[in-house]
Amino acid sequence: MYKKYIKRILDFILSFIALIILGPVMLIVAILVRVKLGSPIIFKQQRPGLNEKIFTIYKFRTMIDKKDKFGELLSDSERLTKFGRFLRSTSLDELPELWNILKGDMSIVGPRPQLIRDMMFMTPIQRQRHSVLPGLTGLAQVNGRNRVSWEEKLSLELEYIRNITFLDESNIIFKTIIKVFNRKDINAEGMDTAEDLGDYLLRTKVISQNEYLNIIEKSKKFVSKLSDVV
Repeated sequence: MYKKYIKRILDFILSFIALIILGPVMLIVAILVRVKLGSPIIFKQQRPGLNEKIFTIYKFRTMIDKKDKFGELLSDSERLTKFGRFLRSTSLDELPELWNILKGDMSIVGPRPQLIRDMMFMTPIQRQRHSVLPGLTGLAQVNGRNRVSWEEKLSLELEYIRNITFLDESNIIFKTIIKVFNRKDINAEGMDTAEDLGDYLLRTKVISQNEYLNIIEKSKKFVSKLSDVV
């Protein structure tokens, strides 16, 4: 009953209220992003959502467009500024996702929407995480966030989709608020940004270099087809 009927209603009401209450905060953050990082203020990216349907996620920008002498963007770590790190550590960069929740692309609680290429590296069982709406926060976020391995993260997300209840989700939201204020588990040790699943599988030798390159190519073709449709 909760999962089928009540959850979406609560998502809509709570995201609507949050957008009104946090509107002034979002306006201030938007101005600071424009001044410190430039434009565009909002970072947009395609992510797989419910039933692997692709949607556009919205976040506040946290990186600058710094390039090398060949015109290629530098690494995430080099483009992530002190202000950008602050936005990420406080989760202020995630506030525009409230609009995704209001629209129905996302839920307040659910598996975090990963990159399209991450999805391509998942096993068929792991891809079952897309049988529910992705969330602003989730079970993996309150049990280590970016400090747990990809295997642990995906396992927690599959555990979540097997038992979605009001009490469990209320507990996840409460724990999320505490973690945001404590700024815990923002990054994996020694990394400024989260490691892509494919890079992790290659680094831990779960897949070979050839397998990695083949899946990357499949991912590029998938994204290219999306661009052609748009």
